[in-house]
Amino acid sequence: MNNLLSIITFLPLVAAVILALFLRGDDEAAARNAKWLALAATVATFLFSLLVLTGFDSANTGYQFVEEGDWIMGLKYKMGVDGISVLFVMLTTFMMPLTIWASWGVKTRVKEYMIAFLLLETLMLGVFMALDLVLFYLFFEAGLIPMFLIIGIWGGANRIYASFKFFLYTFIGSVLMLVAMVYMALEVGSTDFEMLANHQFDSHSFSLLGLQIAGGIQTLLFLAFFASFAVKMPMWPVHTWLPDAHVQAPTAGSVVLAAILLKMGGYGFLRFSLPMFPVGVETMATFVLWISVIAIVYTSLVALVQEDMKKLIAYSSVAHMGYVTAGIFSLNQQGLDGAIFQMISHGFISGALFLCVGVIYDRMHTRDIDAYGGLATRMPAYALIFMFFTMANVGLPGTSGFVGEFLTLVGMFKANTWVALVATSGVILSAAYALYLYRRVVFGDLIKESLKAITDMDKRERMIFAPLVAMTLLLGVYPSLVTDIIGPSVEALLSNYHAAIPTELVEAAASTSH
Repeated sequence: MNNLLSIITFLPLVAAVILALFLRGDDEAAARNAKWLALAATVATFLFSLLVLTGFDSANTGYQFVEEGDWIMGLKYKMGVDGISVLFVMLTTFMMPLTIWASWGVKTRVKEYMIAFLLLETLMLGVFMALDLVLFYLFFEAGLIPMFLIIGIWGGANRIYASFKFFLYTFIGSVLMLVAMVYMALEVGSTDFEMLANHQFDSHSFSLLGLQIAGGIQTLLFLAFFASFAVKMPMWPVHTWLPDAHVQAPTAGSVVLAAILLKMGGYGFLRFSLPMFPVGVETMATFVLWISVIAIVYTSLVALVQEDMKKLIAYSSVAHMGYVTAGIFSLNQQGLDGAIFQMISHGFISGALFLCVGVIYDRMHTRDIDAYGGLATRMPAYALIFMFFTMANVGLPGTSGFVGEFLTLVGMFKANTWVALVATSGVILSAAYALYLYRRVVFGDLIKESLKAITDMDKRERMIFAPLVAMTLLLGVYPSLVTDIIGPSVEALLSNYHAAIPTELVEAAASTSH
């Protein structure tokens, strides 16, 4: 089918326009129609994306389903997917119908709420499909707007503070990236991804303001992109916007933020940093590895002392993204495979954990851990689901969480044994904070009067969790569903990366690895 990627990308936008122009009224019927149209659009988008997955040739390491044409002011419209990006497209289209369905209880400004999520889906899909620098930047930055509105309008008591902090952190982080993009476009004379990846930017060391810049222009370009992607992940120490954003966002906003938006940083490293700035990456890899493991340990310790469930899970997400960046900058097959697998797995697991919080928040209107206890008595089905995703988050063998963490740790060990040793402590710490949360919320005696009338999950809520459980188990016992798709593309990426590294840099890196 021609223009399949464009159909997938812009179908939610078309539904948003229909909602904006043709749906009238603020009554219950209009709200119900808005919900059903949004759900139908996201389901249709997922079905179209399955055509991409079934027609995708994993042995082909190039871009597939490519669409290219003239756009505006001499710029190109170019879309395509490879073995790395196709799974992020699938993750996005898989999670969005569940997110909309989980928003069935929204009462205020329902039409605008659905429009915001539909716009967000289009922009997120565009990030993973764009093969042009300008197109990527527009999708990447425009995605801030609907999420800013989702937090600022439908969020909690401190939603204005959280939404502005989210916007400013992520926007300011991208200013340097924009400067670097302008330089790259002028240097190469094109904004096409493939031409940029094949261009060797200057890697000769030079002195700048008294500082010796190893890796030359490549290192500066790497750092400019790193500023944006590190905030987006987010990496320590620029992670502080995430807990505030999660706490104040509505449940569906937290799900999208954790499951998809955070992955844009890791995807950016894979799409830009490694293929375009290999010398800069090699120069900075050890530094990134160490701040990644600091993130794993530090945010895990911070998670242990949280009293807000959402904030605890948010810090857990930062820790898990530490495994992702450490896996990527291990610069070996296991590390990159594990990082991508971890991002896909984290999308299902963290999204489900925020939905778990949403289930009891809808009933009790508090996220305070001390407000709960003994829920297994009244909510056995909920206790089972929450236990399953808690174990998956810890990395229990048989779940997808185990595969991602194990592969990234193997990659880290091959790159730097000390980094791997410190990172392994995060596995123990994650069990501590996750099980501590579960014990306080679910186990114990049901002594709080306010909880004695609480009801278990209804049919809709159970059906939302069912596909998330299925995917977490399926990827846990059959990880080759992911690794077979990403493997050849990762191998090609690493082959090109290592071919671009000067011999002296390789020898210097090897001498500091162990």
